[in-house]
Amino acid sequence: MRYTIISLAAFAAAAAATPAMAQDQTDPPPAVTISGSVGVVSDYKFRGISQTDGNFAVQGGITISHSSGFYISAWGSSVDDYVTVHGTAHQELDLIAGYKHAFSGGVTLDVGALYYVYPGTKPGFAGDVSKSDFVEPYASVAYAIGPVTAKVTGNYAPKQKALAIDQGLTGAFKKEDNFYLAGDLSVSIPKTPIGLTGHLGHTWGPSWLSGPTSEYTDWAIGATATWKTLTFGVSYVDTDTDFFTPSGKNAAKGGILGSVSVAF
Repeated sequence: MRYTIISLAAFAAAAAATPAMAQDQTDPPPAVTISGSVGVVSDYKFRGISQTDGNFAVQGGITISHSSGFYISAWGSSVDDYVTVHGTAHQELDLIAGYKHAFSGGVTLDVGALYYVYPGTKPGFAGDVSKSDFVEPYASVAYAIGPVTAKVTGNYAPKQKALAIDQGLTGAFKKEDNFYLAGDLSVSIPKTPIGLTGHLGHTWGPSWLSGPTSEYTDWAIGATATWKTLTFGVSYVDTDTDFFTPSGKNAAKGGILGSVSVAF
């Protein structure tokens, strides 16, 4: 079972927190900017499901943005071996390409696609024909009013072999697709380094992303604090489903997560 990124939004927020280099006010803004972050989380959860069996994960990413609005990113995390049917994956790499445009009035549109890769994945047994890597296009609309930003995001992974529940074990792949709809609310408390976040998402399946369950809901509330280039975070994440890992843990069970990251 695979559930990727702890949050592309969290990485974007960390990247956005990168302090700007000193620049002469008469100089034009650079056409290309590079930002990124590295950090540690107490449990890597994606859409409410642990990717690390409740253990710590090391994560990091980098984004290259052009003044036109186009950007490319690479993001990685350590994962447990149950995230793919092979049982041999220990890393996840997300390759991202997209376009972001801010309109007048506080509206921002972001569209693109993610390619989820599990480097070094090997067949778990003789005759293993399962698939791991897959593509997921996304689109989001954000609206900012002062320190408050609301965002709605849709991710749709079209039918492909990597989302098949049987993964070829029955002799033939039954391709599946998956749709995820989420709403996020963030508030920056004026004159403080504190930020508050809220998240509500719903997954439609079934597929390798959501498991045999046809659909489920996840939610989270959290807070962040920044100090120079460091960001500290704490959140509570929960779902209305169950997913038991090979160790017997319920990866969908609610819990408090902690994180620390440094932006560059």
